[in-house]
Amino acid sequence: MTAPQADALPARADVPYDVIKRALDLLLSLAGLVVLAPSLAAIAILIKLDSRGPVLFRQERVGRRFRRFRIYKFRTMVAGADRLGAALTGERDPRVTRVGRRLRHFKLDELPQLFNVVAGDMSLVGPRPEVPRYVEHFRGDYEEILTVRPGMTDLASLKYRNESATLAGGPDVEARYLATILPDKIRLGKEYLRRSGLGFDLQLVLFTMLALVGFDPPEKWGTS
Repeated sequence: MTAPQADALPARADVPYDVIKRALDLLLSLAGLVVLAPSLAAIAILIKLDSRGPVLFRQERVGRRFRRFRIYKFRTMVAGADRLGAALTGERDPRVTRVGRRLRHFKLDELPQLFNVVAGDMSLVGPRPEVPRYVEHFRGDYEEILTVRPGMTDLASLKYRNESATLAGGPDVEARYLATILPDKIRLGKEYLRRSGLGFDLQLVLFTMLALVGFDPPEKWGTS
């Protein structure tokens, strides 16, 4: 599949595009919550059976125009994990639970973010939201990126879908993230802004779904 050319897409600031995108976000996220309700309930039960603690993990992130919100995920780590180690998680982090490791592998821990989409904090597609302290490291860049709602998936989500493996091993995981991975995510976030449009968004959704079942996006498709 060939990615559409940037000049063939509607401008990001066009009101019709924003309105249609928000309508699709609501329609698809609500439909997803209805269809996935039995699976969401089953995952919640497995989390409770596997370890003590709440089913959901909530964390403050920075959204559109720097408005802060609480992102929802299924809990994949032991209760109080934020007090037991770094904010970032490597592939063999002992804080990750047995069920949590499987949820992370298939990205099922991200499903509760459909509630964030319904609430208007996020979109299905858009630059991934970061925690406040990381945003402050690159505030100038985020002044451009946060003109749109952050999303559940984007170019960086595809490229770094195995981020925990990339971060595994070696000292000072956070320093490596800030020096190498986050700057590249910012670059890809800006690339998304330049190419954004309904056609490009639908391709990102399609490639994300294919990636979850083991298919890689076409070579060099916006992820190099």
